[in-house]
Amino acid sequence: MSRFLHTRYAGLETYTPGEQPRDKQYIKLNTNESPYPPSPEVLAALGPGEVADLRLYSDPEGAGLREKLAGLYGVTPGQVFLSNGSDDILNFAFMAFGEKGAVFPSLTYSFYPVFANLHQVPYETVPLREDFSVDVAGLSGKGKLTVLANPNAPTGLALPLDQVEALVASNPGHVVVVDEAYVDFGAASAAALLGRYENLLVVMTYSKSRSMAGARLGFALGSRELIADLERLKYATNPYNVNRLTLRLGEAAVDSDPYFRANARRIMATRDKTARALREMGFRLPDSQANFLFVTHPRIDGARLYQKCRERGILIRHFSDPAIAQYNRVTIGAEEEMDPCCSAFRWWVVSWVRTRHLLLTRRRW
Repeated sequence: MSRFLHTRYAGLETYTPGEQPRDKQYIKLNTNESPYPPSPEVLAALGPGEVADLRLYSDPEGAGLREKLAGLYGVTPGQVFLSNGSDDILNFAFMAFGEKGAVFPSLTYSFYPVFANLHQVPYETVPLREDFSVDVAGLSGKGKLTVLANPNAPTGLALPLDQVEALVASNPGHVVVVDEAYVDFGAASAAALLGRYENLLVVMTYSKSRSMAGARLGFALGSRELIADLERLKYATNPYNVNRLTLRLGEAAVDSDPYFRANARRIMATRDKTARALREMGFRLPDSQANFLFVTHPRIDGARLYQKCRERGILIRHFSDPAIAQYNRVTIGAEEEMDPCCSAFRWWVVSWVRTRHLLLTRRRW
């Protein structure tokens, strides 16, 4: 850190992104990316004409993509906000709507407290229930910006739509942000509630089900007034925050909506199959409605399991938070990726049983 940094940021704790290794070829199940490529329509949109037009600035309004997304979700283009990934939108939301503070679950997306601290938004956290579900009553009626990841990360659990609506209705004087990065893997979207609540902002991404994490594209749906607030901040920082190619590819992805929904169903089927296999080995995991599983074993150390998987060329996500240090998050890959992952887990369970048996035998002697 230099001596020139503003004192406001000197103690800022930053977000730690998932590892993107370069030193070895891994089966990469650590950052919740899609195992499938973008649609053929997206690939076809990468034509020479589009590349040649990179000499031009992008449309700051993203009018074409906003119109397509509005049609897909049953809103008007003025109710759609585009940005450089959903994280960018969440950052704007804390900046725009956090004047009275913020509240979110104690175990959730770890970028939320980073955004709060960055913008000096005081925040409180509400503990999850013992089964890792979100305590809706504890979050309700707080009179401040409320942020809910649904499905939640890293647990994968989702609230039903009626509980999400109850949360939004309990906080009419402040914005409720529903972060739906994983909604396409089995949960119900709060976009269905937009016509009833002016304080609801639904945030989505192209990074998961639409297979475009590397393109950096997110969007939000809300009232025209909320979208205008976000636009004000965007035009005060970077009006061209979505590049030309990404806008074009985003349109092509909307045009191929059935393709990504079919891939989401494939991922859900693989997720459920993997969950059954892991439970048969003695692992415990919540019923995920995301594209990952949150896994622990009552007798196997979480950090050692992570390390052993890594040694076998399988990269999963381990967390240092003491509350979940015995858990690992496993992204759902293609079938041919999940089979060796399950084999690695099974190998470690068998190794643990053999080691324990050997120790017990030695003690008897």
